Amino acid sequence: MSAKVLGGVKVLDFSRVFAGPAATQVLGDMGADILKIEPPGGDEARYYGVTKERLEKFGGTSPSFLALNRNKRSMEIDLRSADGKKIARKLAAEVDVVVHNYRPGVMERLGLGYEELSKLNPRLIYAEFSAYGRQGPLSHVGANDLALQAHSGLISITGEPGRSPVRCGSAIVDLHGSLALVAGILGALIHRGQTGRGQRVEASLMLSAAHLMSYFYTEYWMDGTMHKPMGTANHLSVPNQAFPAADGEVVIIASTDDMWQRFAHALGQETLDVPEFSHVFARRQNRVALVEAVSAITRTRSCAELIDILGKAKVVVAKVNNIGEAADNPQLVAANGRIDLPVGEHKVGSVASPFQLEAVDMNAATTPPDLGQHTDDILAEFGFSRDEIDGFRQSGAFGKTKATTDA
Repeated sequence: MSAKVLGGVKVLDFSRVFAGPAATQVLGDMGADILKIEPPGGDEARYYGVTKERLEKFGGTSPSFLALNRNKRSMEIDLRSADGKKIARKLAAEVDVVVHNYRPGVMERLGLGYEELSKLNPRLIYAEFSAYGRQGPLSHVGANDLALQAHSGLISITGEPGRSPVRCGSAIVDLHGSLALVAGILGALIHRGQTGRGQRVEASLMLSAAHLMSYFYTEYWMDGTMHKPMGTANHLSVPNQAFPAADGEVVIIASTDDMWQRFAHALGQETLDVPEFSHVFARRQNRVALVEAVSAITRTRSCAELIDILGKAKVVVAKVNNIGEAADNPQLVAANGRIDLPVGEHKVGSVASPFQLEAVDMNAATTPPDLGQHTDDILAEFGFSRDEIDGFRQSGAFGKTKATTDA
């Protein structure tokens, strides 16, 4: 395999928690040198959702952090200190990309906004991820994944009919938005190669959520239609949902007339091959009766039987797995979807980037860094002397606790 796609590209990463780190991890998988700048105490995701016992067992780091921070080097810098700002500006003047997900205005107040840094480095690509964008009536409002699931209307179509809406189980707005940020950065790198100029790249939770809701918004803009929760079903076709099996549940999708005929014949049931189910529009009009008829058949078969029968008939079918069944499914490994990282005495699985490149190894990875693990090494690479680094430590540039350790 050839050299990394982004080999030689340096990324100064001020982001934390989910969307920003997920984006820079993909850039790191492609070979970029990710310099993760963490505040004193570290990225708060280091401690999300863990018990004391788990922290002790896995080196003081949470699954959330381990999942999104491989292939990075960590520096602990207090950007509120004069020396911390000095370090950040020096690094920004020499890197290719800056990434942050602070609220609009924070980086400007720190003297690290796009206008200032682009003067130091005209080739700089400055990538910002925010809640609602830099401009507009909500630009100053902070938010997270759940808030944008609510704001976007995504929650309003998620859940069971007649019950309160529910959140999507994963941080899908964050993670979807992270790939938008990656796409924008890659586009800006290509543009810079053509023009020699850097630029600002923007992505946000709002734009990410709107993209997830795109065809729902378009339907509303066409004629005012607003859909409601439908459980695992959807309004586009029938059947297109989870059905009961003898030992679990399976999702069955037969969205075209041809696929419906294959489905009905594969199960050998006269109750399905009837005129009221024969066409797309008829199946949608007779949704309740069709779901009852299919359920009466599927609940007599095991998940494995249904997958075997319908898979051979080229009908879309999948078992509803729990997390363990999905994570340990051999197909994930076969598709290069799992990376094993050494964490202390353990090997911890990490999900690979959501794409593979034939000519490049995307899965060669280093373990997520300890907090501040590479501070001195990186500063030396950027030309700071040993005395300067020691002076930064004493001044509190790496956090007050570091400044007083020798007192």
